[in-house]
Amino acid sequence: MAFVHLHVHSQYSLLDGACTMGDKKDKMMELLEEMGQTAIAITDHGNMYGAIKFYKSAKKHGIKPILGCECYTAARTRFDKSREYDAHYGHLVLLCKNNVGYQNLIKMVSLSNTQGFYYKPRIDKELLEKYHEGLICLSACLAGDVPQRLVAGDYEGAKELALWYDNLFGRGNYYLEIQDHGIEDQKIVIDGLLRMHEETGIPLVATNDAHYLRKSDAKAQKVLLYVQLKKTLSEECGMGFETDEFYLKSEKEMRDLFQYIPEACDNTVKIAEMCDVSFQNLDDPDHKVYHLPNFVTPDNMDHFEFLKKLAYEGYDRKYPARTKELDERLEYELGVVHKMGFVDYFLIVSDYVRYAKSVGIPVGPGRGSGAGSMVAYCIDITNIEPLKYNLLFERFLNPERVSMPDFDVDFCYERRQEVIDYVNRKYGADHVAQIVTFGTMAARNAIRDVGRVMGLPYQSVDVVAKQVPMELKMTLKRALEVSPELKRMYDSDPQVTELIDTALKVEGMPRHASTHAAGVVITPEPTDYYLPLATNDGLPVTQFNMVEIERLGLLKMDFLGLRTLTVIHDT
Repeated sequence: MAFVHLHVHSQYSLLDGACTMGDKKDKMMELLEEMGQTAIAITDHGNMYGAIKFYKSAKKHGIKPILGCECYTAARTRFDKSREYDAHYGHLVLLCKNNVGYQNLIKMVSLSNTQGFYYKPRIDKELLEKYHEGLICLSACLAGDVPQRLVAGDYEGAKELALWYDNLFGRGNYYLEIQDHGIEDQKIVIDGLLRMHEETGIPLVATNDAHYLRKSDAKAQKVLLYVQLKKTLSEECGMGFETDEFYLKSEKEMRDLFQYIPEACDNTVKIAEMCDVSFQNLDDPDHKVYHLPNFVTPDNMDHFEFLKKLAYEGYDRKYPARTKELDERLEYELGVVHKMGFVDYFLIVSDYVRYAKSVGIPVGPGRGSGAGSMVAYCIDITNIEPLKYNLLFERFLNPERVSMPDFDVDFCYERRQEVIDYVNRKYGADHVAQIVTFGTMAARNAIRDVGRVMGLPYQSVDVVAKQVPMELKMTLKRALEVSPELKRMYDSDPQVTELIDTALKVEGMPRHASTHAAGVVITPEPTDYYLPLATNDGLPVTQFNMVEIERLGLLKMDFLGLRTLTVIHDT
């Protein structure tokens, strides 16, 4: 006997999910270990922001990760955006059986954002028909299209839709999802789904729509939701959760809840056994596979020969007095670049730096470890002679530590976009995307957000927040240790105790997604072949952050906008 949670919202169901996992707060995996559960799915709302963090976190704890998403479904098609007909959307849970399913899911999630966004990122039947292979589908929570028809009293319509999904995904890949959080409408849905199961044979699966880890976390999750809605707890806005049952329940709790249909719990294990997505670069970082865009050389010249040609042309230009030491250094660097497979990387950076200079865009002289490369100096990526300053090439590229090199290139702040536009033209707009970053609820902001939701006067919350020292990476836990006044207020005032205890639970969670100031990814195949996309200000943005993109072996470039270069140029 066993049970697997297949409907779970992490902190990346922004300001809604509170099941924390990741590098520092691995509470979800710790709880699963405690309960003896060996697998879990992630199904965040309309996005896959947390997929890589979740995968690494689960693997680290010896728990099987099941990648998925609770997608939003369009009322008509993803292209229809009329308030009258399309403001309503349904839910649908999709889980990846294998890497084909993973690629199909990231494609659908990307298109739901880039084409289907209207209130929410939406998929439609056309996408499901095209990209259903390798996926398992669950009928979702009360907001699912099948449950919604049951609640509306349209049993035949619900059954017809369920049979459409069952036919599309194939028997054994589509499940009627039963949930019981003590909500009145769920009784109607459960009765309808049990009848449907009897009549059609479509299997059932039990889930708990977990939005937080323990029952005691229900209030903290409600606070998160009300931060999103800009409401106070005293305002009942009809958007909260009716009960406090939306947590990661133990196997016993789930089996007791669905003792009348034990196969619904058994099927969670069956589904978990069918799911197996793997990332070679995450599982075996010592043998990484890199996905560099294809750089086209003149007359299809061999790429390494072309790099050597550029390097020696620059060498003759910049070092009129050649020495044996210089010859050896250049040959050694070229050898390492070739052996490690980064020839195209140097050519790509050199190309867009050369373009910027050719159209008069100010470019920085180079900084960071890349300034230690003589090859980079010879092909004009940097303008700093490394031997003169005894700079080490090994700090930039080292065969003993295989990791992607990283040139930080500064461009004039006002014209940086022109360089990105050039890269878009050269490699294709669908091969280039900017990179996501997340604003998080830092210590002071967590206090202010929670105070606002609790309806406390701004002045009194501000006094508490200001007791948190203004130091880098300051946490509330640390603030209570180093700020005697904060500790005194916490110990003596019950309202402050509640404020800080709640803030501690939401601190560090992502609050919103935005675009990284410099990071751009360039891929050999279209970007959504490798990772899910969202949009920000109408431009495609990756759903994985810079570090995760590099771990997947993709080419991340830093196009840094530096005001100082603009000022120097204007002067």
